[in-house]
Amino acid sequence: MAKDYIDPVEALRDTVSIPFEQARAMPTEVYTSEAFVEAELAHIFRKDWYCVGRADALSNPGDYVSCELAGQPIVVLRDKDGALRAMSNVCLHRMSTLLQGRGNTRSIVCPYHAWTYNLDGSLRGAPAMSQNEGFCKDHYKLPQVRCEEWLGWVFVCLDLGAPPVSEQLAPVAGMIAGYDMNNYTEAFYEEHVWDTNWKVLAENFMESYHLPVCHAGTIGGLSKLEDMICPPGDPAFNYHTILKDDSLGIAMAHPSNDRLKGDERRTTFLLALYPSLMITLTPGYFWYLSLHPKGPGQVHIRFGGGMSDDYADDPDAQDNFTRLKTLLDDVNVEDRGCTEKVFQGLCSDLAKPGHLSHLERPNYDFAQYLMAKIDAGRAA
Repeated sequence: MAKDYIDPVEALRDTVSIPFEQARAMPTEVYTSEAFVEAELAHIFRKDWYCVGRADALSNPGDYVSCELAGQPIVVLRDKDGALRAMSNVCLHRMSTLLQGRGNTRSIVCPYHAWTYNLDGSLRGAPAMSQNEGFCKDHYKLPQVRCEEWLGWVFVCLDLGAPPVSEQLAPVAGMIAGYDMNNYTEAFYEEHVWDTNWKVLAENFMESYHLPVCHAGTIGGLSKLEDMICPPGDPAFNYHTILKDDSLGIAMAHPSNDRLKGDERRTTFLLALYPSLMITLTPGYFWYLSLHPKGPGQVHIRFGGGMSDDYADDPDAQDNFTRLKTLLDDVNVEDRGCTEKVFQGLCSDLAKPGHLSHLERPNYDFAQYLMAKIDAGRAA
């Protein structure tokens, strides 16, 4: 027998009204409903900051990355003056999308009719337009989109009224000051699509309760459940920390790092910056996921990472990175298997959310964020 229809927003409201000490996982409808995805796109992804990657990957004039944010094609690039800017990635002629993926370009050339734009979005040239009396090249410029850099991360936002990234995430900057997140260099970047809901993958990152089982073949033995700390979250983020042992030396603070003291030198922060930037930050390396929904059953993933520059001059720096990337690829295989199984399971008519562990406090806070954003959007 199929389930009766349940309003996913009201089902989530019931879930978040319960105190954490009695909390359950989010209801299945929150993951499977097309209507809920539309609410997320309208009230979350159209309103909040979305991360497209690291600034050091866009270090030269003409370096660019494209994305689609809540249905809007956007390109982020380094202009000829060295400034980061974001703009519509749609030609102002017959509305083809312009740039794809990541790369470097001297100008933006439409692949349809070769209308050509400068790196600031102004129109440089348009073939065979001289006979249109209404056409004026100077009247064309790609619409600009808000773009901000914060601790080496590049964010875009469609909402002119959203508070600045630096304001929303100021507490995070204070917590991780000793890591100097500007001092990490991206060494790899990939894009993937997995067959799961974006929130399943986000929640999988937000809790390390699953590490001993899901990651038994890789990192499961490097951390103990009793060493995980999951404090209450903030309106703009949640986090938890893990103490790593020195069997993974590249996760430890480099001997030259005098910013971190005591247990800080082996503490890993797992930062969930709403709505969808997930950062694993160790004293030695970092990796991240930036997520965007593709309907209820798929998630687009921006996956990148690299080493702290503290390790850059070590003779074994390349070997360290190679080992790290191999490890992260294996971890991703495990996470994909787990999160796709979760989505398959929660689509069942017999699925029912269970109670949360104290190690899943970030998941509870994430549900509160989702509810608050959807309510605020509906009230506006």
